[in-house]
Amino acid sequence: MAERIDGKAISLQIKDELKKQLEEIRAQGGKRCLAVILVGEDPASKVYVGNKKKACEYIGIESRSYELPAETSQEELLALIDKLNKDSEVDGILVQLPLPAGLDERQVIRAIAPEKDVDGFHPVNVGSLLIGEPGYVSCTPAGVIQLLKRSGIEIAGKECVVVGRSNIVGKPMAALLLRENGTVTVCHSRTKNLAEVCRRADILVVAVGKPRMIDASYIKEGAVVIDVGIHRMENGKLCGDVDFDAVEPHCSAITPVPGGVGPMTIAMLMNNCVNRVTE
Repeated sequence: MAERIDGKAISLQIKDELKKQLEEIRAQGGKRCLAVILVGEDPASKVYVGNKKKACEYIGIESRSYELPAETSQEELLALIDKLNKDSEVDGILVQLPLPAGLDERQVIRAIAPEKDVDGFHPVNVGSLLIGEPGYVSCTPAGVIQLLKRSGIEIAGKECVVVGRSNIVGKPMAALLLRENGTVTVCHSRTKNLAEVCRRADILVVAVGKPRMIDASYIKEGAVVIDVGIHRMENGKLCGDVDFDAVEPHCSAITPVPGGVGPMTIAMLMNNCVNRVTE
């Protein structure tokens, strides 16, 4: 039976470490402050923002919330970001994505000062990751690395396959696995013989955005499978990009959905808030 990698437990471990770290920072007269901007009424975004606030409260990070109407203009949003960039009390700025139609996400991401970009989406931070310079790392891929390390799973020298090439998960995931000395293949919609490529993987990370797409035919016996996807099905239940029941018997370790990668994303956001790149 495969080991189920418990993202809830590992994320709590990280948050407890950060809580202790922040207590030491406070003892020296310091603090941390995260500004979160939510535009519009997207229900999922509201849930994510609420979870981030709870995590801030747990660790001891000051949380400032800016909830703007969906009709907010690009100029108004950029003006708020500029104000927060200049506010020395604010350590991190997060704009919850996706933004309502009519707002330019790329421009918004670039408007956040790289040293306050705790999501790790700014081109400066992405470039820093690729060349090994200090910078914020995208939270979900960083969380996957922590799941592997804290579960005692060796990355160095392993065949690592990433399914998906998004800027938020796939590309930074590949860069992080490479940084950990994995041998990395990135697959996408144009990859030929996808199942065959996936079957080479000692570590398979799936971030493709299609419910239960990856079945047992994609899995090498004894592989570690990390499922980044999350989908709500018609029956109200959550599932990932991996068909968990079909794949689990063939793995040495696997992340469940929910309770795998999801909690790690917020834990690593908190890590970015506490451990500023300027220090």
